[in-house]
Amino acid sequence: MSDTALVIMVRYPEKGKTKTRLAHSIGDEATLGLYQAFLTDLAQHFVGWKYDLYWAYTPDDIDFSPFAATLAPSYASTMCSFPQRGPDLGTRLHQVFLFLRAQQYQNIIVIGSDSPHIRRSTILQAQQALASADVVLGPAEDGGYYLIAMRESYDVFSDIPMSTNVVLQLTIEKAQHQGLSVHLLESLFDVDELPELLRLAELLRVENTRAPATAMYLAHLESELL
Repeated sequence: MSDTALVIMVRYPEKGKTKTRLAHSIGDEATLGLYQAFLTDLAQHFVGWKYDLYWAYTPDDIDFSPFAATLAPSYASTMCSFPQRGPDLGTRLHQVFLFLRAQQYQNIIVIGSDSPHIRRSTILQAQQALASADVVLGPAEDGGYYLIAMRESYDVFSDIPMSTNVVLQLTIEKAQHQGLSVHLLESLFDVDELPELLRLAELLRVENTRAPATAMYLAHLESELL
């Protein structure tokens, strides 16, 4: 068992229910395939690495483990899954930290599933920053964050209007109000709508190793959709 848990917040891929904003531009079928490519890249990038990999999934009434096993079959037995709990994203994030802190992890790093191009070095920087900071945040360019890491299950989530452009700012303020120190990592963009997808496609044309499965899927779609 590692002293660090790396958690990916994930929605089980279902046609018509996955990344609906992006689906308005490229269609449900293409969006489903793209999201599965995102998850494949994240699994193969981080499973079997130096941290214990967890999937925190929604909806909570499915058996996520068999699907997770298809993402990195050789490492299926090393991945763990548990359902997200709570009526809103802030509550669900807090519950992730509460659950894994109870498992005695010293460092808990949580990332979303909308940035398949996130680097391993970013995760390492988050872990290193926890040696001196209470809360580590990876700012997303839309005003949210793509990563949050803590050693304890501090409540920096309550009353934060998630999925708005003030999430990062209000989270920092809430942490500081509790006397917690905050460290910021490099900014990264999430892929929620077509402009970000086009940006990701351009990035992966230059650095396809950042997200190989996504790069391959985008190349397949490019002539038709992009």
